[in-house]
Amino acid sequence: MEIPEGKFAWIVKIGEKGQFVIPKDARELFDLQPGMEILVLGDRDKGLAILPKKEQNAFVSKIFPELNHF
Repeated sequence: MEIPEGKFAWIVKIGEKGQFVIPKDARELFDLQPGMEILVLGDRDKGLAILPKKEQNAFVSKIFPELNHF
């Protein structure tokens, strides 16, 4: 399987407490630092999406235009 440029995939294991570690390559790529807040969105059919805080307002406003800000 060839992954298109600019797209990434990682496999992580869910621990006993339901936690997982974001791979180092992903943390560096998206500049995720300890203590940062992330938004986790879920769709029963499409799965999960994880967004850093700086991207949350723009993304949520596209999905829920009736909200002024998140």
